[in-house]
Amino acid sequence: MAAKPPRPPRVGLVSLGCPKALVDSERILTRLRAEGYELVGSYEEADLVLVNTCGFLDSAREESFAAIREALAANGRVVVTGCLGAEAERLRARFPEVLAITGPHQYEQVMAAVHAALPPAHDPRFDLVPPQGLRLTPRHYAYLKIAEGCDRRCSFCIIPRLRGPQRSRPAAAVLAEAERLVAAGVRELLVVAQDTAAYGTDLRHATSRLGGRALRAHIVDFARALGGLGVWVRLHYVYPYPHVDELVALMAEGHLLPYLDVPFQHASPRILRLMRRPARAERTLERIRAWRRAVPELVLRSSFVVGFPGETEADFAELLDWLREAELDRVGCFVYEPVEGAAANALPDPVPPEVAEERRARLMALQEEISARRLARHVGRELAVLVDAVDGDVAVGRTYGDAPEIDGRVHLRGFDDLVPGDLVWAAVEDADAHDLYARYVEHQRPAEEAVAEASAASASSASASARGRSSGIM
Repeated sequence: MAAKPPRPPRVGLVSLGCPKALVDSERILTRLRAEGYELVGSYEEADLVLVNTCGFLDSAREESFAAIREALAANGRVVVTGCLGAEAERLRARFPEVLAITGPHQYEQVMAAVHAALPPAHDPRFDLVPPQGLRLTPRHYAYLKIAEGCDRRCSFCIIPRLRGPQRSRPAAAVLAEAERLVAAGVRELLVVAQDTAAYGTDLRHATSRLGGRALRAHIVDFARALGGLGVWVRLHYVYPYPHVDELVALMAEGHLLPYLDVPFQHASPRILRLMRRPARAERTLERIRAWRRAVPELVLRSSFVVGFPGETEADFAELLDWLREAELDRVGCFVYEPVEGAAANALPDPVPPEVAEERRARLMALQEEISARRLARHVGRELAVLVDAVDGDVAVGRTYGDAPEIDGRVHLRGFDDLVPGDLVWAAVEDADAHDLYARYVEHQRPAEEAVAEASAASASSASASARGRSSGIM
């Protein structure tokens, strides 16, 4: 009787933070699996635990500290990576028992630390990994990270210190990754970077080649190339540079989802200057109007910080007035937190926490009114819905206007047979401040036909069908 092969070494992973950190975790998992490590979902099963940390805010740091403590208590053999790894000496002083500490996106160092603590198995039967790599998202959508780091110096942010300056990936390499993801069944690509619209500036927009095709490392060129893959393409963290107007034009042509995630942060010129952000809020309103003229279906998401040092009631009122004018579809609002090492810590006139929290509540109450009004316009229309989950006779999905986990959802009824990843038409029957409620109409047509239809539909809102079908992407 043949001897039973030895059990492969087992690794568990705790992944914290933003989608960009999630991509780091996916790359680490892919490397581990390719080298024969078994990936497990509990501390008890693991021979070693990796904790990918976040350090953007003090609250995120505390969450990371708690995760490290939990992993040490439950398993004892822990390697720490991610943003907090940039402060290795301080982290080591706090947790001297961790096996190793590496910084953000230091894949080689992570693998070296794992090898030292838990040597890999050398069994070729474990060396197979899918060409698209391993992912922590559902099969039908994936984050596509196009750059690391950031060149901006916002006074409230320490990301450049944690993750370094911007380093864009060559366009050919990222497009090849996107093609592998689409071939594996991904139906939505979520493009992320710290400053997505600045993609390629550090490379001076150099050209790279994929097969016989030349690709320039510029967000407009790259977005156009992604738009040819026949899947939803969604852009996140888009700083409003002038060339964003060209991205909106691509949306009008059907190459991209008509969705922009633009971190405006505030509207008071005085506060924006203190934040070291562009301070022409009135110009931003003009841009928003122009974008919506070009793409009437455009959904705008943003995030704001209230309670920033020196923020007065007049500054906050200016922000509320701006929101009423801008009518953004989706908004996140955060109370300012001092982060160790941020320049904003030295600013005078801190806002009392209870005042900042009260302002956050007021802003979100206003935004709920705006969001409810924006979503109500979909009632009576048919929209394309990408199904995320099915539970009995209720499915949950998203329209072109909803990014996973941060935006609203569509609650779908009246179907016979749906699975996650299906792209269907649904008739919207009701809406609230966050979600849509719809009835299933039909599955999409064949993929090539649906993509061609999407391009035509996005080019003009007049192309909606006589049945009231929305001109959003299908």
